[in-house]
Amino acid sequence: MRTTTETLRRLARFAVAAALLLPMWGYPARAEAVEGRAVEGRAVEGRAAEVAARQAHMVRATAVAVDARKDMARLTFTLTAAVTAKAFLLERPDRVIIDLPEVNFQLPKTVGRQPSGKGNFIGSFRFGLFAPERSRIVIDLREPALVSRVETVTTGAGAELVIELNKATRAAYRKAALRPMVDSGDSLPAEPEDTVKPVARGPKNDALPLVVIDPGHGGIDPGAQTGDGVLEKDVVFAFAQRLRERLEESGRYRVMMTRTTDTFIALGARTRMARQAGADLFVSIHADTLGSGAGVRGATVYTGADLATDLESARLADKENLADQIAGVEAAEDPDDIVGILADLTKRETRTFSSSFAGNVIDSFKGTVLLNKNPHRSAGFRVLKAPDVPSVLIELGYLSSAKDAALLVSDAWQNEAANALTEAVRRYFSQRAPTEKAGGVAFSP
Repeated sequence: MRTTTETLRRLARFAVAAALLLPMWGYPARAEAVEGRAVEGRAVEGRAAEVAARQAHMVRATAVAVDARKDMARLTFTLTAAVTAKAFLLERPDRVIIDLPEVNFQLPKTVGRQPSGKGNFIGSFRFGLFAPERSRIVIDLREPALVSRVETVTTGAGAELVIELNKATRAAYRKAALRPMVDSGDSLPAEPEDTVKPVARGPKNDALPLVVIDPGHGGIDPGAQTGDGVLEKDVVFAFAQRLRERLEESGRYRVMMTRTTDTFIALGARTRMARQAGADLFVSIHADTLGSGAGVRGATVYTGADLATDLESARLADKENLADQIAGVEAAEDPDDIVGILADLTKRETRTFSSSFAGNVIDSFKGTVLLNKNPHRSAGFRVLKAPDVPSVLIELGYLSSAKDAALLVSDAWQNEAANALTEAVRRYFSQRAPTEKAGGVAFSP
């Protein structure tokens, strides 16, 4: 009897000790993270089922034909059903924009990439999801041209979307630019103000650092691509999902992604998301390509700067900053709501933190991820201009390199690179004091 009583007392003391110590070891956060991931996993499965059901009933584009001549051109998209469409023009560079309800473009990824022929005024064209329930076709023009017809014609098998262009003078084009021209219907979804409102995932603890992952490009903006159709937007999105999983599994961070589907997000909207959410770190993921120099390989980490460290960095920033134009959006700089001496101090502090994290990334990549010969560079990337959020842009490698491209689509390589980047995040926050955050807001690493 005495032995049984003593045993019960010891068990009671152990239970009390466990209740006191387990929170110190971080157990509740990890348990909450596991439970949260299970709930989120079921939610993701539910959303995937909803997307599949919606796509099953969505209008599909199954083929496109281009008839390009010297003074006129016609693009004909084969559809499973009729749609409404609206066409307008943009200048500098010259583009024809066709806005549609959401369409599932089941076309080869290389369609429209190359110029459509010699002696005509159409360059490349692209298509894809522009915003929730909205798709867009963007036609690049070599010379000015006006839209003479945009019409959906019903056929026995579905419908055809016919877009006809006629060559025009610069004066006529400039007069028509930015003004609605041809409208085949007035039931298009309204222009969205904020198309995406992401939610942070991970432990429900606002004291934990918030990491915002930004998969570059998306939707109608494919980014760089290989000769056989591997798209940057797909590669970086797959990697971003792996990185999010690794960060969530640690139970140390809240994690948010700027896009969770293949949709277009404007550059300014990406930084606004991070700032409005109170992000402690912003990581933009990309994969570059070079027109020449197929032997150039390796990852590069970029931080924001008014002046680029070199010509190659300036070129890349200029190219990435054109993402809005590629999607047919006129870029507008966000007003800086931090002004005066405070602005200078905040930006300086933020850039210091950004450079610190860039160093952590490079150190963590060594031995796992091949680095470019000059792995830390700076330039004026628009997505790195948040004055109060430490930010980096990581080029994982070069799709123009056959060796890099093979690694970038490899599950094994993506797992190793995601693990290394997760370690960089851990080192970064472990080096920071609890109250050390750009803008003066406290967090606990």
